Amino acid sequence: MQQNSTVTQFILLGLTQDPLKQKMVFIIFLIFYMGTVVGNTLIIVTIKFSRTLGSPMYFFLFYLSFADSCFSTSTAPRLIVDALSKKNIISYNECMTQVFALHLFGCMEIFVLILMAVDRYVAICKPLRYPVIMSRQVCVILIILAWIGSFIHSTAQIVLALKLPFCGPNLIDHYCCDLQPLLKLACMDTYMINLLLVSNSGAICSSSFIILIISYFVILHSLRNHSAEGRKKALSTCTSHIIVVILFFGPCIFIYARPPTTFPMDKMVAVFYTIGTPFLNPIIYTLRNAEVKNAMKKLWHLKIVTE
Repeated sequence: MQQNSTVTQFILLGLTQDPLKQKMVFIIFLIFYMGTVVGNTLIIVTIKFSRTLGSPMYFFLFYLSFADSCFSTSTAPRLIVDALSKKNIISYNECMTQVFALHLFGCMEIFVLILMAVDRYVAICKPLRYPVIMSRQVCVILIILAWIGSFIHSTAQIVLALKLPFCGPNLIDHYCCDLQPLLKLACMDTYMINLLLVSNSGAICSSSFIILIISYFVILHSLRNHSAEGRKKALSTCTSHIIVVILFFGPCIFIYARPPTTFPMDKMVAVFYTIGTPFLNPIIYTLRNAEVKNAMKKLWHLKIVTE
């Protein structure tokens, strides 16, 4: 990467400088990260090998779990290792790579959540045309477009990051590299770059959240015309999706869709959507979804029997 500064490395201050609290951070987030990887991997494997989970909703859930695992992996391992390290040094290139990965998989998660909302809208509001509209070919094309959109977004973010010149302090008051903490260290007027950041990341988070809330409101409104059993099943599925949307987009909007100001709670809010949400998603989707739970039981029962 072409470096536009005299700084070759940064020092991440992490969540805390207190030795006792650092040990607690190590234990807590190691458990969270392991739970995230195991939970999402379990969903990925179950959907991949289960014959009963072939609908578009589970096709998208497969990619949501994949994006969750990668999104958490872009920050959590570094946070865990640095909690026990005396010098939390990250090179310039590693920092830029983390910015790219963070936004690539974060944006992918946003797009997949939108696709899941579209799938539920078509399934509930246009049930007769559902097999045609949400065919496997259409789903594959939508996922490819989501990856392309995520790549374009993360490329735009890394271009902004590479334009920042660093010639002074290299202490990042954060546990990972992202544009907001990097803007504080840049030795230039960052007003325009922050404006571009808000119009990019902030706009994606805010507009996607509004679209999702409106779509689920329309879906819930249309449930009046369904049977009691149909309403119950659809409501259970949509509730899970709405919980995930609120948990992810609330912190995301708080971080990205605001003027260039910092708050003491920023790091904890960032932890919630980069590590907390990917950990909670498998729990939400498995505990509230009988089909996924039954598929897991059948799959692992068959595995035990064959062994």
